[in-house]
Parts: sequence; C-alpha cells; structure tokens
Amino acid sequence: MINKNQKTINKSNKTIVIKIGTSSICNEVTHFPLLSNLSAIVETVLSLRALGHRVVLVSSAAVGTGLRRLNMAEKPSRLAARQAVAAVGQGRLMALYDDLFGQFSQPVAQILLTKNDLADRSQYLNAVNCLEELLEMAVVPIVNENDTISTQGIRFGDNDTLSAVMAGMVKADYLFLLTDVDCLYTDNPRTNPDAKPVAVCEDMVQLREQVSVASMGSSLGTGGMATKLVAAELATAAGVTTFISNGSKPKNILNIIESINNGNLSDAPLHTRFIAKNNPLLDRKWWIQYGLHTAGIVYVDEGAANAILLPKLKSSLFAAGIVDVEGSFVAHQAVDIILRRTKQDGQIEDILIGKGLVNYPSIEISRIKRCQSTEIVNILGYVDSDCVIHRDNLVRSSDKISL
Repeated sequence: MINKNQKTINKSNKTIVIKIGTSSICNEVTHFPLLSNLSAIVETVLSLRALGHRVVLVSSAAVGTGLRRLNMAEKPSRLAARQAVAAVGQGRLMALYDDLFGQFSQPVAQILLTKNDLADRSQYLNAVNCLEELLEMAVVPIVNENDTISTQGIRFGDNDTLSAVMAGMVKADYLFLLTDVDCLYTDNPRTNPDAKPVAVCEDMVQLREQVSVASMGSSLGTGGMATKLVAAELATAAGVTTFISNGSKPKNILNIIESINNGNLSDAPLHTRFIAKNNPLLDRKWWIQYGLHTAGIVYVDEGAANAILLPKLKSSLFAAGIVDVEGSFVAHQAVDIILRRTKQDGQIEDILIGKGLVNYPSIEISRIKRCQSTEIVNILGYVDSDCVIHRDNLVRSSDKISL
C-alpha cells in the first residue's frame, strides 16, 4: 500500500473515478448484497491504490440495501418512503464498504451530494478541496447522491451523471462506468443477435445516430445505457477519458489501464472507450455548465449569436441582442441562451447556443432588452454592468452550430 503521507507526483499515477451501479451490488430480486462482486470491486480499488493511483468510488444501492434491511419487496412509489428506505440503506451500504476496506486498513470516507450543494460557487470549491484533501490523505471517497433530501429539482438524476461531475471536479484522468454488459453495443445484445460492440467513440453526435440505447436500467437502478452516454459526454467535455466496462468483472479495469500503459488496447478486455476532448472546459465554466441549475432562458437574435459563437469574437451578451426572456430569476443565476430565428418556411426555430450567469434579474432584462448599454442607467436607474452576461461567465454549447 502507499504511504499515507506520500503525494502522487509520478506522471504515470492517475486519478480514477469508478461508478458502480445497484445491479452490481444488490441482487435484483432478493436485494441481498453481492458480496463476491463487492469484494472484487474493493480488491480492484486496493490494487489501483497500490499502483499509486488515486481512486474515487461513486456507488449506488442505498435504496436496494434499504429494501433488504426493511424486508420490502420493491421500491415504494411515494417519494418520502423512498427517501426513508435510502436513509436506512445508506448506513448499511457504508458499513459493508468499511468492513471490506477495513480488512486491508484502507480508510474510506462517505460523501453525499445533491446538485443544489454545488450550485453555490463557494460550496462547489469546498467540495473540490475536500475531495482533494481526502485523496492526498490516501483515503478512498465513496460518493452517492443524497437521496434522503433530494427532490426532482435538485437531483443529478442518476449516479452516472454524478460520477461524470465527480470526474470533472477532481480533474480525473479516467472515468469507468461499470454496467451489466461488457461495452456499448449498436443495439441491445440481449434482444438483437446482430448488435455490434462499439470499441471507440470520438464523436458523440455521430455515435447517437448509429446506436440504440432505448432500454432502461434494472428495477432497482435509475438509469440505462442512455444515461451512460450522457455521463460520457459530460466527462469527456472536462477532458476525462471515459470507459464503459462490465461491473461483474471489475478487475478488467486493471487490464484496461495496463493495456493503455503498454500502448496496446487490442489486448484489453472488451470495453468502450470515449476519447477526451482536446480543449476541455476550464473549472469555472465546467461549474457553470454542469453544476448550476438553469433558472430561465434568454432569447437572442442572430447578431448576438454570431458575436457569441464566432471564434474571432466570442463576445459577451449585451442587452441589444436580447429579444425575449422566459422564467423568473435573479442576478447571478444561470440561464440558457437560445437563438430564436424564423426559418424560410416561416416556422420559428430555437437553438441552444450557451449557458451563462446573468448580471441582472429577469424583470430588469425584460425592460432593457433591445437597448444599448448606454441606455441601461436611464431605464433602470443604475448600471451593474454594460453586458447582461460577461463572456467569462458564458459557456458556449457548441462551435458547430450553423448560423
């Protein structure tokens, strides 16, 4: 094992996030823990730690474990009941991990989050700093969504998305999404014998046109392959190479990493690899894009969209280019920026072009839309900024939009 005071400075040492789903931890029918698989996961994490890698484990199964403890057959339909079951199960789940890791004197830490916890910039940075300190202390953080207090508006939605957010926060090198199949297929291999494995993905848009991911997750889980594609898209945007691999064979992670180090992925077990973006979002813009709840919409004209998107300009958003506002929000909340234009056939077309932090509340943006910056003080009686969204607080959704 690594000395707890040793800092990981070797360039070959990686920061790795592993997401393990409910179906890999609990039996779908009896809800009993799959101890052999849990032990294999723990042994894999310990082996990665022994090689000098830093590991974050994102683990589902609080509800599944709670159902077993309460001798319940299925997930309750009422939100409060599901939250109560999760409260019971989370303690049992951490006890299992602590017992297994404790056999090897490996300390672990529990981190429970909702999306709302990361909406405030200072809280987001505190969470990042806490994770960094835990990793430097040679602790394995075990992360889960805080199901006991989360509601629809503040949920990540599933732990695939949460794991991608974690990967961005700790600036991970690799994200492993463990599931109940070896890799991503062009269709469901259980129902379509002609489904082909997808080894590598460099273009997510092209991939979505080639594969079918309509199947849902298990009765205990919340996601399916579709959520893993969303997670891969988020993680690769942050510069994190992402893998889909079989959760019943967690030691495949070691073989995949060894194959990467040897430069021969053809020797690796079957998996899907998503190539990280060459120009990942910076930390602050990552937080704006994926850490903040979208409170409303600001609609812009084509002139403003061009100024925002064109590489030579990449301008701030000014009131003159705003045509409409939707929703009720205050200054410094995040909003979507949508280009609203009329097509040749007369139909209205809306195109999402970005997301940003506004300098004015919605009611005031409605008053200053289409106005020049010099007019703001006369209309509002004050001027906080000459722009509605500064370019440093603006994340462009794509540079491939045809304007």
